[in-house]
Amino acid sequence: MQNIQWDKLKFEFMPTRSNIRFHYADGQWDDGRLTGDYNISMSVAANVLHYGQAIFEGMKAFCGKDGKVRVFRPYANAKRLNSSARQLVMPEFPEDKFVEAVQKVVRDNIDFVPPYGTGGSLYIRPVMFGTSPQIGVNASLEYELVIMVMPVGPYYKDGIKPVDAMISVDFDRAAPKGTGHIKAAGNYAASLLSSKKAKEQHFPIVLFLDPGTHTYVDEFSTSNFLAITKDGKYVTTLSGSILPSVTNDSLLTVAADLGMPVERRKVHVDELADFAEVAACGTAVVVTPVGKIVYGEKTIDYGWTEIGPQLKKLYDRMTGIQYAEYPDTHNWLVEC
Repeated sequence: MQNIQWDKLKFEFMPTRSNIRFHYADGQWDDGRLTGDYNISMSVAANVLHYGQAIFEGMKAFCGKDGKVRVFRPYANAKRLNSSARQLVMPEFPEDKFVEAVQKVVRDNIDFVPPYGTGGSLYIRPVMFGTSPQIGVNASLEYELVIMVMPVGPYYKDGIKPVDAMISVDFDRAAPKGTGHIKAAGNYAASLLSSKKAKEQHFPIVLFLDPGTHTYVDEFSTSNFLAITKDGKYVTTLSGSILPSVTNDSLLTVAADLGMPVERRKVHVDELADFAEVAACGTAVVVTPVGKIVYGEKTIDYGWTEIGPQLKKLYDRMTGIQYAEYPDTHNWLVEC
């Protein structure tokens, strides 16, 4: 094992001891195998290269205060992977087998899990893709599911600071009744140009409106939208073209546990100015507070230079559960 400086870890790829791979052919998945190989050999005519049958997930394992290593909500990710598979005409992967595979690869790389107190975690990335060589537009006949793991540090090294966001007026993240609600690789490719243009104007994240009418908030380019109202409600968007975030779903539950009213509903773009706190939420960072939102010539300034009090409360409770500092009353954690 390489000598890892836990306090200098970034959120980036790092090869570890092994990944686990499964192959689908003749209507069934094999039993999988651990491998130290980080390369894949496939035909230049592989389905994924031409017709984009590729889906993925993201989750984390944490070393808790008690020294035990646990994965956060892997069954939720297994369900979402299968939802994506159904949409792209790919074979589903049994949920129990998925969780067992995650446990197996985490255990094989247990010494890569950042120690408790470092703020780090073991990021887990399952990816499934079609490998049949073909030049006709059809679903692949064969698939690979690869689950890789890598240690990552806290997303924000110097504490969580608000970032500025820009509402996309020239691009849509997804089409109405398209694939916005699944974790398809192509969805992220579709957001790259708008994100590039936003970053050139010094906006780290892009907020997309609904692709049908451009009047309701959908989600950020990489994560769900959430807001705290001035009377303390947790509000997140309801749309058929956004990804059902495991982090957002967990935060909704945590908010209710803390006594906050919660609402999942359509959010009109004109409501943005009325919120007290706004954030993007996802696996990598849990919450990214937003300081300002720019929409054309209009700027909404929430006035925060630090994470707001309600978002901080949610973040602390969520990460506290992940690191076994608070009781896991919803049985979210699976021990490895």
